[in-house]
Amino acid sequence: MQDNFKDQNEQELVYGRNSVLEALRSGRSINKILYCGDLAGSMGTIFTLARDRNIIVTKVPREKLDLLTDGKNHQGVLLYLSSAEYSSVDDILGAAEASGEEPFIIILDEIQDAGNFGAIIRTADAVGAHGIIIPKRRSVPLTAAVAKASSGAVNYVKIARVTNIHQEILKLKERGIWIAGTDMSGTVDFCDADLNIPLAVVIGSEGSGMSRIVKDCCDLVLSIPMKGKVSSLNASVAAGVVLYEAFRQKNSAGRK
Repeated sequence: MQDNFKDQNEQELVYGRNSVLEALRSGRSINKILYCGDLAGSMGTIFTLARDRNIIVTKVPREKLDLLTDGKNHQGVLLYLSSAEYSSVDDILGAAEASGEEPFIIILDEIQDAGNFGAIIRTADAVGAHGIIIPKRRSVPLTAAVAKASSGAVNYVKIARVTNIHQEILKLKERGIWIAGTDMSGTVDFCDADLNIPLAVVIGSEGSGMSRIVKDCCDLVLSIPMKGKVSSLNASVAAGVVLYEAFRQKNSAGRK
């Protein structure tokens, strides 16, 4: 088959109406669908199946599809396959319960760099986090580049992709999970914070950090003291520093 290939962002594409329908019906994890034209005929079926699975569907100019498929006969539709299967937030919480541990979750607030995402997945596996939550929009999905940067950890870490990060945070709070954001304006030194609790650590985007609405619902906002001239750390480095402190606390408590 010639329907699949990698684009410049190393995401596997499927194009053509029958191929897209087959991918949708197979149950494979899909990052998003792009289409042009109207939603008549088989395109209507594609839209209905995508809506039922809560997959992002975006209308774009035909020229964009022509460019992405290198001028091949895309029949007005293509989709991006995920490089790994997504889990649900309930799957993540279930993993914590099954392990007999308090939830230890990472929330990525619009991380857009594949290298950062992959590195955070690798750290999540190393510290025993139960899963990662990412938003469906304005965030890098599970691409081949992310999988490569994770050094295979993507196969072991549960990753949930949700429509609204803010709403998911509120639900986690209702279940007794503390939300710890990371920000340069944080008022609590991460080493002084009690992280041996049911915990979700929020890592903000590379450029602007946490969004205001997410920051406002954090139970505490952590800072990382810095002595050098540069004002902030790379997102994946900041995540590693805080996650390993949480790991240290949780394991030290377990040895007492």
